[in-house]
Amino acid sequence: MASSNTDNAGDSVPTPVKIIIAGGFGAGKTTMVGSVSEIPPLTTEEVLTEASAGVDDLSGVERKHTTTVALDFGRISISPRHVLYLFGTPGQSRFWFMWDDLARGAIGTIVLVDTRRLETSFAAIDFFERRKIPFIVAVNCFDNAPRYTAEEIREAVVVPDRVPIVMCDARDRDSSKLALIRLVRHAMTAAVPAAV
Repeated sequence: MASSNTDNAGDSVPTPVKIIIAGGFGAGKTTMVGSVSEIPPLTTEEVLTEASAGVDDLSGVERKHTTTVALDFGRISISPRHVLYLFGTPGQSRFWFMWDDLARGAIGTIVLVDTRRLETSFAAIDFFERRKIPFIVAVNCFDNAPRYTAEEIREAVVVPDRVPIVMCDARDRDSSKLALIRLVRHAMTAAVPAAV
């Protein structure tokens, strides 16, 4: 007689955990998803054309030649019972209409910040604050970019002390994984109601 026990790890479907990677245009979202995904990431990168002239602000990222026009997607199996699904948002304002759908069901968000263009992170921070979705600020440490302390970043992007700020390199798998771990811990803490 076959066993009716369905608790074996091989027999169960892992629980999906949705995480958003957001930030301004050129902050490194596609790079971060690609650096940690265990599968070849799905990207919707398209070459920048003259049609974006006057629409996309390339100051500080003049060497950028492609842009995400829908989303990036990657996956990380963290245990036989849990799998992280990573969704990278498009950075340009003309694609922000997709953010509500991408954010639905997410446990939290990494907002990537580029110190060369701090102002490009404001919209993402505001979006997740207003929707009460837990987020962390991850400062993507680009080569030759200005360096600031976490407290200087906190003051510049105006986030409360409860929002973690981490330094990372979106190109580096281990660095990106540490940012994801920090986000998951923060989201778990935010999900626990305060003791009465």
